[in-house]
This record gives sequence, structure tokens and C-alpha cells, in this order.
Amino acid sequence: MRILIVDDEERFAAFVAKGLEAAGFAVDKAGTAAEGLEAALRDGVALVLLDVGLPDVDGFFLLEQIRRERPALPVIMLTARGEVEDRVRGLDLGANDYLPKPFAFTELVARIRSQLRVQPQEASFMLTAGDITMDLRQRKVRRSEAEVHLTPKEFSILEFFLRHPNQVLSRTQLLNGVWQYDFDPASNIVEVYVGYLRHKLDRLGEESFIETVRGGGYRLRYG
Repeated sequence: MRILIVDDEERFAAFVAKGLEAAGFAVDKAGTAAEGLEAALRDGVALVLLDVGLPDVDGFFLLEQIRRERPALPVIMLTARGEVEDRVRGLDLGANDYLPKPFAFTELVARIRSQLRVQPQEASFMLTAGDITMDLRQRKVRRSEAEVHLTPKEFSILEFFLRHPNQVLSRTQLLNGVWQYDFDPASNIVEVYVGYLRHKLDRLGEESFIETVRGGGYRLRYG
């Protein structure tokens, strides 16, 4: 199995690489987000260890790019940022796990092995909930057999819901996960786009597939 380390701290990356090689993994290293994205898209990379503090753009931005191109690739965030807000943001953007520095190396290896056991082999570029199916490669959405045409932003919001089925998502989580602070938190942009999705995906006479949870946010009904 080949592990990609994306971290600009050369000594730290070399230390982790040496330990992973001793544990039986092949290792690639990248010091910038640009190098990291190029390496992550190569065949053979099974998991990415990603630092938040990169010199060109932050690791959150790189995580989004990786998720668009390789949705099933496991990503573990390794960072000195241990604040709850950073962990929540990383997980909301699609990180599989989050391990603040410093950490015990044995724990890192255990977490890597755990992710490699549960992740499909570049599996699935499909997200589903009930009769809603999203093809991440072709950027297509269907409800039952009917294709639903979404704008890029509508697609991103639906993807976020599909990655968190039956979970109550607050307006702040949706803003952070889909818009990354590009809008004023007081804006009603979330409500507007949830309305667009309901209009395109709901069926006449049935409850909306996106439930409004009073005081909490929204939840994708699934099962």
C-alpha cells in the first residue's frame, strides 16, 4: 500500500515516512498543495496524510480538490491545529480522520490500517440515499430513473447532505462545508438553495426529502 504525506515540515515528513516504511508501506512525499494534488491523483496512492498548514494554500482547500477528483480516497488530517472548529471543518469537508500533532506513531499506524480496511478500492464514485443517486464522476443525479439537472452549487449542497444522511446539519455547517465563509452568516443563502433542491427533487404530495429541524438546521431523510 502506498501512502502520500503532504506536509511542508521536511524533518517531520521524513520521520513519518521512515516509520511507515518500517511498517511495510510505500511512501510518497509532497511539500505543497500543488504537489500534493498531483501526487494524490496518481494511480497506486491508497491514503493521504494531509497537513493543514501548507505554504501555498491550506490543507482544507486541497482536501476539497481531492474529494472532487477521488471521492473514495481516504484522507487523514495531521496538524498542530487541535481546535474543535478545525477538526469539525476537516471532517465536514470529507476527511476520514483527524489526528492532532504530537501523536503516538503506533496510533497513526492503527488509524491508517483501520481506514484501509474499511475503504473500498477506489470504489465508489456513487452516493445514494433512498432512491436518490449521485454519480460523482459524471456529475449526474437521479431520483429513481429520472435524471435531475442541478447547478454546480446545488450539486455541492446535495453531495454534502448525502455524505451526512440522517444527520442534523446546521446553517453554519452548510455554510462552512459548501461556501467556506464566502457569505455572511446572516445571509439566507442556505434556505434559498435548500428550497431549490426541494423544488427539483421533491414529489407532489410527499414529505420533503430534506427535513427542517426546528432550532437545529436540516436533515436528509434516509430510511
